[in-house]
Amino acid sequence: MKLLLGSNNKHKAEEIKAIFDSKLPGKIVLLTLDDVLDDAFDVEETGDTLEENAILKAEIYHKVTGLPCIADDTGLEIDALDGAPGVMSARFAGEHGNDTANRALVLDKLTGVSYEKRTARFRTVICYFGNSGVELIAGTCAGRIITNERGKGGFGYDPIFVPDGFDTTFAEMSAEQKNAISHRGRAVTKLVEFLEKEIGV
Repeated sequence: MKLLLGSNNKHKAEEIKAIFDSKLPGKIVLLTLDDVLDDAFDVEETGDTLEENAILKAEIYHKVTGLPCIADDTGLEIDALDGAPGVMSARFAGEHGNDTANRALVLDKLTGVSYEKRTARFRTVICYFGNSGVELIAGTCAGRIITNERGKGGFGYDPIFVPDGFDTTFAEMSAEQKNAISHRGRAVTKLVEFLEKEIGV
């Protein structure tokens, strides 16, 4: 089955492809936008929620390409910041996709907040949009925000997030370790189950 990932994020594509390859070996050909579009094309995330943004992107990319499409939106929700950055996670510091500035702003806003009160969670919502209908699937990973960046792997807020039950950040984990417990890993695992049951992959 050919499935389009409605994202220009190469890190995200690598994570999802690795999970598909491990759980559905040889059954899913994950296409990226570079594979099917001649020109770069981004869908602006204008929704007020992760769900709205995931649906928006999946629907537009499906209509443009005619391919069944998955698209996601992910947010980091920090309790001490009243759930921020949330849906604004990718552009928390202003410029979309400036991971370094986004992390720095989070750490600055949490200055003086004790570790016990730095509880947070990553939440991913994936939308499948195809001829057979629309499906929304979510995955969550709870943890805490540390005071300094650690690790060279991952992307986004990974160097400052330690998941519950672990002493290492996402950025210090191998891709396999992170995918086994992460918000996106959990959501993609549920997506695999949906594809197997509903579409007969």
